[in-house]
Amino acid sequence: MSAPVKTLARWLLSAGLGLALLSACSSLPVLVPDLAPQRGTPVPIAGARGPLSPAQSKAVLARLKRGGSEPTDIFSRHLALEESLTGSPLTAGNNVTLLQNGPNTYRAMIDAIMGARDHVNMETYILEDDEVGRRFVEALLAKRREGVQIDLIHDSVGTLHTPKAFFQRLKDAGIEVLEFNPVNPLRAHGDWELNQRDHRKLLVVDGKVAFLGGINISSVYSGGSFGRGSRAPSHEDDPRWRDTDIEVRGPVVADFQKLFMQTWAAQHGPPLPQRQWYPALHSVGNEVVRAIGSSPDDPYSQIYVTLLSAIGAAESSVHLTNAYFVPDPQLLTALKDAARRGVDVTLILPSKSDSWLVFSAGRSYYTDLLEAGVKIYERRGVILHSKTALIDGVWSTIGSTNLDWRSFLHNQEINAVVLGAEFGTQVQAMFDRDLKQSTAITLEQWKRRTVDLRLKEWFGRLWEYWL
Repeated sequence: MSAPVKTLARWLLSAGLGLALLSACSSLPVLVPDLAPQRGTPVPIAGARGPLSPAQSKAVLARLKRGGSEPTDIFSRHLALEESLTGSPLTAGNNVTLLQNGPNTYRAMIDAIMGARDHVNMETYILEDDEVGRRFVEALLAKRREGVQIDLIHDSVGTLHTPKAFFQRLKDAGIEVLEFNPVNPLRAHGDWELNQRDHRKLLVVDGKVAFLGGINISSVYSGGSFGRGSRAPSHEDDPRWRDTDIEVRGPVVADFQKLFMQTWAAQHGPPLPQRQWYPALHSVGNEVVRAIGSSPDDPYSQIYVTLLSAIGAAESSVHLTNAYFVPDPQLLTALKDAARRGVDVTLILPSKSDSWLVFSAGRSYYTDLLEAGVKIYERRGVILHSKTALIDGVWSTIGSTNLDWRSFLHNQEINAVVLGAEFGTQVQAMFDRDLKQSTAITLEQWKRRTVDLRLKEWFGRLWEYWL
């Protein structure tokens, strides 16, 4: 063993022993939600004017099914599972636009903000004082001067390096700014839980359009500035960070608005003035969408339950793209079981990451997955930050949720589930483009990896619950 590897081994062993002593003080909770379909009245499908009649619902579903190409009744199977899960309703009549990478998403978001007439509600994990952050600030300030109500929730840890003066400028202009779970316990809004973070990325404008996904407000996406550290600028068509968002219009926007308001109330934000928070929303498209929010205060993550159910029901394909992949035992088993029953289970994961601990912890599961027949690819040339899933070509989800313990247990997250082959085709095309720019990881190759990588994986696995 070389001297550098010996040094790394000693350091990892020392740190690992310290962690073992720390973890011995408390046991890790096991998250085992009831994944069985709930008996009783199915969750209704809602339209622009409330719940649809059985006949109307049947017509919507028949139209969606005709859009698919699968010979089996895959869509009905996934629909039945979605209806069996408790939570927000399935909502018809929506239009969902896929947005890839920061520049495209930022343009769409700022255009929506500049078109606001009543209010802008924004919730984000990271909001940096850089070129991109300042563009958003200028847009928000401009609309506030026009009398538009602006409400902002930012996570305390995610904005730890953002100067206080950055937010004070917004407050001085009359914008309501709420810091989620302040790091300083003296400024806590209620029970202080340092480990609970708001990882959501949500923008709702006039209650009519919502943006959500994995994209934070930071110049790392645009290559327009160096930001913290030494980030070299890159061409817009080949950004350093690869991410995915969606723009949603239609009746389901009201559910995303409700999720924002629930967080505002839970964090004891100041009373907001009367505005048109929930305007009348008309049918603008064909997508059936469910808005799903999760919180550490919930009995379990609704997003987690929904994803596990969809994987368990998969008949032909499970295509996942995710930035931080550290599966818990149930997710690991679901993926392996799907592959063993002949489902094409393909994962696109990062080839490099901004967190080597999470990166290494996730890689520690490669052997187990590859032996079960799961295909693993690592995306080249970018820092992959997308969080998307496509199952059987008809069940899609895009949001802020990573496939790790932190997202499922400790974070507030937000996702949209979109049912239908039309949107699924767009997600599949995006997945295929990423696949072409990814490197396949084979079992034979992986078994030959170096000792230092194995040690990093072992150490990362020790920390997986807290990452």
